[in-house]
Order: sequence, then structure tokens, then C-alpha cells
Amino acid sequence: QEHLQESGGRSVQAGTSLELSCIVSDNDFSLYVMAWFRQAPGKERQLVAAIGRDGTSSTLAESVRGRFAISRDNAKNTVYLQMNNLELEDTATYFCAAHEAGRVLTTSLDYHYWGQGTQVTVSS
Repeated sequence: QEHLQESGGRSVQAGTSLELSCIVSDNDFSLYVMAWFRQAPGKERQLVAAIGRDGTSSTLAESVRGRFAISRDNAKNTVYLQMNNLELEDTATYFCAAHEAGRVLTTSLDYHYWGQGTQVTVSS
């Protein structure tokens, strides 16, 4: 059973930067497509970013394009989400997710493994 553990969430001011990390306890980390989703209170869980197995393919939600970046280090079993110029609307619980299908997929139903989430709160 894969275990995903997020870290890095905290309260920050708008306009600042934050990096989230997610470490996966699986020796086959390089076989997983990884993603970050977020969910604000009363809203559906939405894709923020996803990255392919070797890190050469990725996708970002339009709302974060140009501000966020996703990356991975297969040697460390870790995926990162670099968030710059944070906005109030970025406030949410951020979840790390993984699937083994091979392609970069964008809906939460496609991801089989999930972390517990880390809270990011952006204030003015």
C-alpha cells in the first residue's frame, strides 16, 4: 500500500512563495504519474498540476499557469509544487496523488493513491 505524505503547507501573505513536497513510500516511485489537487471549503477537488513518470511531461491548471510549477525527484521519491505570487484564491487543502496508468491524467477519479493533504492559507 503506497503512502503519500505532503508537507510545506502554512499560512502566508498574498504575493509570497511556498513550496509543497510529497514523499512516497514506494520503491517504484518512478512508475507513478504524480499530481497535486486542491480543495477549498464547499468546492470540488480540482487538479492543480500533474507530472509524468520521468518528469518530461506535465500540465498545469489555467488558474496557476505562470505562477506554479511541478517537479519531481525520482531518486528521492518526492514530487514538489512550487507556488509563486500566491493569491487569496489559492487558499485550499492541497493533496498529493498518484496513479500507475502511465499518462498524465487530470481528473481526481483517475488517481488511486492520495495523501492526507496539507493546508495552504493565503491572506492579504
